[in-house]
Amino acid sequence: MLEELSIRNYALIDSLSLSFDGGLNILTGETGAGKSIIVGALSFIMGARMDAEVIRTGAEEAGVSVVVSLKADNRDAADWLAGRDIEAEDGRLVIRRTIRTSGRGAMYIQHVPVTRNDLTEFMSLLFDLHGQHNHESLLRKETHRKYLDHFAGIEEEVAGFNRIFLDLAEKKQSLDASLRSDRDRELRLEMLSYAVEEINRAAPRNGEGRELEAEAARLGDFEKLAGFVNTAAAALSEDEHSLLSLARRVRSALESAVAVDTGLEALRQRMEDLYYEAEDLSEEFRAYRENLVYDPERLEEVEERLSLLYRLKKKYLAATASPETMLSGEDAILAYRDQAAAEIEALSGAEENRDKLKAGIAALEKDIAVRAASISARRLAGAQKLGERIRGIVAGLGMPKARFSVAVTPKRRTAGGDGTGNAGGLLVGPWGTDDVEFLISANVGEPLKELSRIASGGELSRVMLAIKTALAGGDAPGSSDSHETLIFDEIDTGIGGEVALAVGEYLASIGKTKQIFCVTHLASIAVRADNHLKVEKRNDGARTLTFVSVLGADGRREEIARMLAGDSAGNAALAHADELLAKYGKRR
Repeated sequence: MLEELSIRNYALIDSLSLSFDGGLNILTGETGAGKSIIVGALSFIMGARMDAEVIRTGAEEAGVSVVVSLKADNRDAADWLAGRDIEAEDGRLVIRRTIRTSGRGAMYIQHVPVTRNDLTEFMSLLFDLHGQHNHESLLRKETHRKYLDHFAGIEEEVAGFNRIFLDLAEKKQSLDASLRSDRDRELRLEMLSYAVEEINRAAPRNGEGRELEAEAARLGDFEKLAGFVNTAAAALSEDEHSLLSLARRVRSALESAVAVDTGLEALRQRMEDLYYEAEDLSEEFRAYRENLVYDPERLEEVEERLSLLYRLKKKYLAATASPETMLSGEDAILAYRDQAAAEIEALSGAEENRDKLKAGIAALEKDIAVRAASISARRLAGAQKLGERIRGIVAGLGMPKARFSVAVTPKRRTAGGDGTGNAGGLLVGPWGTDDVEFLISANVGEPLKELSRIASGGELSRVMLAIKTALAGGDAPGSSDSHETLIFDEIDTGIGGEVALAVGEYLASIGKTKQIFCVTHLASIAVRADNHLKVEKRNDGARTLTFVSVLGADGRREEIARMLAGDSAGNAALAHADELLAKYGKRR
């Protein structure tokens, strides 16, 4: 449910903050006052494509933010948020969207940046906007299927069918992969077996490459290394003024000094330690130099081993390895060998696995055929009931000659393919064997046709109102559709009199279980409001701005009178307004 709406620098709105309750929220105002701006701002926060023209003149950025509360049973919204690690706070979310004069913008859900597609997808789980140009959800056949399944109370059954369908599709893909020609399989086995044998023969060790590179560096630069070692050895113990010789002299001098001043004992002890450390260092260094022998044959062996390891890496890891792995990734070579061995085992047992897959597929096809038949039967029964209910409501909404049908037909293949497959002789899709589509004939003599071919936005709005009313019916197995907030813009186009009264009654009926926003020009609809908001345009001499105010009892009376007669001060209009409010209005 929409709890708060804040608009900044959007069209003619400077700054506006509104709080909303549940039930039927009516927006009224004179023509051109800016009612469409409010609807546009809602479209903006719902992810509609907008350009910088919506920014108020003189401003650099426009922004819309909302606070929405989530129903505990809105599982689709909860799953969407959980999949993106977004958490509601006390069941509420703050959603923001901005756009700058450069055309760039930003969108956030709970301070988490999202894309426009993400925003559109999530908001469509909470809001349904219907107006002259906003009937996308009503025109999508997939939505028709969801509406019918919800009405028929088979959503869980269909979800279970979908899980089995995906399992069946995965098993069929595995079977297709296993049915490669024997020649291909033999070639693959031969290649993998050679790779395993070659790697085992080489027997690489993890880290071996680094060790060999270090040894190669020592052998390759032997002359330089020997020169450095001889220089260091001479300085350490062999020259007349070597480190060890000097240490010996200092040690002897400090021993004599301690005999005179015992306070030097600590320094003497430190020098003693230094002397023995230098002596040990000299011995170790001498041993290192004695073992430092140039061995051209060993250098050749090391270089050959390095070349072998590099060839293995290049051969088996070139497609996936990074430059670092290419230099020191013996473990990756061994991992490739293990994977190859596992694939050899799988390919060697392909026939047995293939038989298991075929048996599993046959069982799933039988199961899916039974489930599809059950779903189709329940859809057909639900379609008849839903179609009759919608026809009755549409007739009361100023379309008495309209015919409405919920068509449930067997799936048909399309030229481009529709992702369906055969199971048990049926053409099956992810949600069953049926195509579901709402069809309507708005006038006598016209055939039933797609909703998208209805020319009038007002008619589409009334059809959606009829659908929402039918879905909200308490006796429907899946009563109440998942959208928490419905927005109707210009639903009263081309109607009046008894039809307008009926539209108001239906809106009020849905408002008992939903939050409704409705822009209207008809007093007979506005009197049904649980909350009445008036949109006004004001000119302060420098610029024109749009304002919205929540009307109390007196304000509603005057606004209803204005809508009736264009003059809120006339006694006749006020009396008529009092009559309508007394008969149809909500007590506040």
